[in-house]
Amino acid sequence: MALLVNRIDKSVLKQSLKEEAFQRKTISFYRYVNISNPDTLRDELFKMWTELNCFGRIYIANEGINAQMSVPEHNWEEFEEKLNRVGYFKDVPFKHAVDGNGKSFYKLIVKVREKIVADGIHDKDFDASNTGKYLSAKEFNTAIEDPNTIVIDMRNHYESEVGRFDRAFCPDADTFREELPLVIDHLKGQENKKVVMYCTGGIRCEKASAYFKYKGFKDVNHLHGGIIQYAKEVKDQKLESKFRGINFVFDERIGERITEDVLSNCHQCGKPCDVHVNCKNDDCHLLFIQCEECTTKMDGCCTENCKSIFHLPIDEQRKLRKGRVKNGPECLSVYKSRLRPNLAEILKAELNLKK
Repeated sequence: MALLVNRIDKSVLKQSLKEEAFQRKTISFYRYVNISNPDTLRDELFKMWTELNCFGRIYIANEGINAQMSVPEHNWEEFEEKLNRVGYFKDVPFKHAVDGNGKSFYKLIVKVREKIVADGIHDKDFDASNTGKYLSAKEFNTAIEDPNTIVIDMRNHYESEVGRFDRAFCPDADTFREELPLVIDHLKGQENKKVVMYCTGGIRCEKASAYFKYKGFKDVNHLHGGIIQYAKEVKDQKLESKFRGINFVFDERIGERITEDVLSNCHQCGKPCDVHVNCKNDDCHLLFIQCEECTTKMDGCCTENCKSIFHLPIDEQRKLRKGRVKNGPECLSVYKSRLRPNLAEILKAELNLKK
C-alpha cells in the first residue's frame, strides 16, 4: 500500500489555514508503550486524523508515540473518543498550548521512527520505564529554591537561550542524544544530590530520569508535563513562575511567551531580543535570533550572501542548488554546530557590524 501523505503545496496549505473560520486547539501528548506494528498503526492514525481535519507532527516507534497536533475545536470530542479506542493511547494526558491560537501546524505528518526520542542509548540492560519522581509546578518551585538542588535543562541550546529556570545547567548541545553524556559528565561525583530536570513537554525528561537512575543517581526528579504543563499550573494556581522568558516549541509559532523577561540578544546587532527566525534563503534556513530592525535590513536573512541569493529569481536559486547537497559549503548553516558558540559574532562579522 502506498504511503499516505499530504502532497498539497505548502503555500496553498498555509493560505487555507489563514482562511479557516473555526478555532483549533494546539496540543501535545506522548506515551512510552510497546507498539508491535508501528507502520500499520501509522496509516490508521493518518486516515483517522485526516478525516477530522487534524494537523501536526507525530512520531511513532516500537517504544511509543510523540505527538504535537492542531485539532479543530468542533472535532475535539470525536478526536478524544477515537484516540481512546486505540488501546495504546487510552486516557493519554494532553498538554494544551499556552497561547491557544491553534495556528501551529498547516498539514498532517505522521512518521515511523526507530525511537520517538533519539537518545543514542544501546545498552540492553537499560530500563526506560524505571523513571524518576514526577514533580508538580508547586513541588518543582519548592525543590529549586534549595541551593543544594541540581537543576538540569534537558533541552537544546537554542531552546534554553530564550527561556529557562534560574540556576539551571543548560547543555551546549543540538540534540538530546548529545545532551545525555554532557549532563552525566557535568554531574559526575554528585550522584547523591537531589537532581531535578525539565524539558518542553516531559518526554525527554521521562527517558533522561530513567537513564540517570540507571547511571547511579539516587534522587532523580522531573517536572510533570514539562514547561507546557508548568505554565498552566502556575496560571491556574496563581503560583510564581520561576521559568523566565519564552518556551521554544517545534511548530509554526516557534515560541510561547511565559514571562516578559527577555534573556537573549539579536545575533546580528546585539540588542535584547528573543525572536527566533529561519533564514529566508531556502538553501540555508539557519535558525537564529533576529530583531525587527535587522529583519527589515536583512530581509529575514542571516548574512549578506543569503540575502543576495534570496533576491535572485527562483529559477536562478534552483540552478545554484542543483547537483549539490542542501546547505552547501557557502551557506553558514552547514557550519552552525562548529561555530555555534560564536554565532552572534560570526553574523556580525558577515554584516560588518560593530559589537
